Amino acid sequence: MKDYVQKAYCFNQTVRIYAASTTNLVEKARQLHGLWPTTAAALGRTLTISAIMSTMYKSNEHLTIRIDGGGPAGPILVEASNGKVKGYLSNPEVFLQYNNGKLNVGAAVGNNGYLNITKNLNMREPFTSTSELVSGEIAEDFTYYFATSEQIPSSVGLGVIVEPDNSVSAAGGFIIQVMPGCSEETLNELENILKNLKPCSQMILDGYSPEDIIKEIVGSSYQLLESKELEYVCDCSFDRFYAGIKTLGVKELTEIKDEDKKAEVTCHFCKKVYQYTEQDLENMINEIKEESN
Repeated sequence: MKDYVQKAYCFNQTVRIYAASTTNLVEKARQLHGLWPTTAAALGRTLTISAIMSTMYKSNEHLTIRIDGGGPAGPILVEASNGKVKGYLSNPEVFLQYNNGKLNVGAAVGNNGYLNITKNLNMREPFTSTSELVSGEIAEDFTYYFATSEQIPSSVGLGVIVEPDNSVSAAGGFIIQVMPGCSEETLNELENILKNLKPCSQMILDGYSPEDIIKEIVGSSYQLLESKELEYVCDCSFDRFYAGIKTLGVKELTEIKDEDKKAEVTCHFCKKVYQYTEQDLENMINEIKEESN
């Protein structure tokens, strides 16, 4: 199954729902970063919710999500735009479980910290909103974020299934958002549905599509809207890092050129390595001098 998100309205357009399958992009991240089971689940959940959220904005708008709960996995950073997502966490080698054998994402991420979301909406300045982490399990933290930072009553479900060989066999999630005019009766019905709902990762493993997940949650009372493909994509390049290295300035670049004869940069998001020769460094120095004249 390809990775995509499906949007729908239900309950007479008083509830909005996004459901997504993200198995492929989470497995790609797992392979790129050498993630252990618990960190695969932690980063996978964050990638999933970030990818879904990115489809709520225009194609040229950009989200940066940072989670730092003080746990052994370290901070998580994800960037997302128009269904394309990339991310990493500081320590990929964490494997923690509850007594029942389920992955203990909350302990790996920690809950003594914050969730920060920066929205670059092509206005004068990006806008950053912050909420406290409530569990480190990611879904609960985003549910709290929507309620406190965006004042949108929501329910978030996220899941990643990691096999004994560390591969990701299923990943996905949903966001349910209550719209103005939603009745108390509808809220009670949704609450009862969610109490008995099968985990979304299990639904994906069982072959459910995003449309099937929506149907599982709301029955037949829904209206499908647009869908959007989701993918893990890194847009790094030689030129982009070249420009970044140039910002070091003439003095530091000269020291690197004279002492190391080269520079090497590894992309945090995709692990691609870029090599810059002594001549590249000399070109940077000359360009800086010309630009200052």
